[in-house]
Amino acid sequence: MTFLSLAAALLLEQVRPLRQGNAVYVLYTRCANRLERHFNGGQAHHGIVAWLLAVVPPVAATLGIYLLLFRVSPLLGWAWNIAVLYFTMGFRQFSHFFTEILDALQEGRLDKARDCLGEWRGSPAAEFSSNEIARVTIEQGLIGSHRHVFGPIASFVILGCAGAVLYRTAAMLADEWSARSEPEFGEFGRFAERFFFWLDWLPSRITAASFAIVGNFEDAVYCWRTQAQSWTMHSHGIILSSGAGAIGVRLGETLHQYGSMELRPEMGTGDEADIDYMQSTVGLIWRALVLWMFLVLLVTVAHALGG
Repeated sequence: MTFLSLAAALLLEQVRPLRQGNAVYVLYTRCANRLERHFNGGQAHHGIVAWLLAVVPPVAATLGIYLLLFRVSPLLGWAWNIAVLYFTMGFRQFSHFFTEILDALQEGRLDKARDCLGEWRGSPAAEFSSNEIARVTIEQGLIGSHRHVFGPIASFVILGCAGAVLYRTAAMLADEWSARSEPEFGEFGRFAERFFFWLDWLPSRITAASFAIVGNFEDAVYCWRTQAQSWTMHSHGIILSSGAGAIGVRLGETLHQYGSMELRPEMGTGDEADIDYMQSTVGLIWRALVLWMFLVLLVTVAHALGG
């Protein structure tokens, strides 16, 4: 049932994509913001209480509904798994930006590519060169594939549909509550940030390992071991260094932004990022997904035969 649920959800998401600004995500973000305004007193324990109120009810409801439906009919439980996966994962929640940027670069429309990239990452890209656009787009694509595909899949395989909801809600709260710069917000968002760090510890490393397996294994492992620690967010550093090494491209490095140079650690090894490496990134992600699905299928068949 695990493999069939994943396959059906992936197919449904390709036929009818769920965009990032969908009603469910918008509603949850509003609830998270309301909890923050009500509970944020500048202390870490306020953030813990708000986090529990934001995460426990949807996770418990997801598990309860699944158990109820499965008791009525396994087919209903399977359908519920598909619905949950549809709302917690999906290529199209990030890939439309990647595709639009790639098409714009191929057509020589740098302004269009900059606008799309700026909207995607939530930070201006007006001063980026074409190579910088390609480089940052590859970075966003690798991280997006993990956050919207491989991370939820790993959580679903390990913890079921409730795990997928736990991963998505924890990721959204970490993004909403730990990214704020106000002094009083640092303590409030600390628990959300640390919880997701540990929740994502294993999935991020599985994603990096899968990139290495389906790409240049030796370079991916070398970059992972020597470069991941230098990135600000270590889990992102693991994914970026492994992905960059797997396709033989240099990521990170300097960016032209705000009239100056933004210095970033170098990730990967090889050539400067360009359109060809953007296409290689798409191939890497798809090969990794095929590998994951094949392994899930093997485990499902083995479990069925053993049962």
